[in-house]
Amino acid sequence: MSTDLQSPIPSARVISSEGWAAIAGAIGSAFLLVKKLASPKPAKPETVSRAEFYAEMLATRERLHANHLAILEKLDANHRELLAAVDRQATRINAFESGLARVDERTRK
Repeated sequence: MSTDLQSPIPSARVISSEGWAAIAGAIGSAFLLVKKLASPKPAKPETVSRAEFYAEMLATRERLHANHLAILEKLDANHRELLAAVDRQATRINAFESGLARVDERTRK
């Protein structure tokens, strides 16, 4: 270090755009870190006892079973209805075939 007062003053360094980007990134990172540390912690969910869990599981199983039975009853009703409709159609087809056979016999003579 010189004590000469007439020495030239060093020029100020110019910060490049990359330097400004690094500074902005550091400030942003510091802000996010402070925000994360200062935010309130999320509340832990309430724990469910084993008895409550089994009770809910049993209730869900009962609902599923009831829904399953309802679907089976509906399928059974639809099946009976379909069989009745097929039986009616079979009766009509048989009557039509016998009438057609009589017409065929008349036309052969």
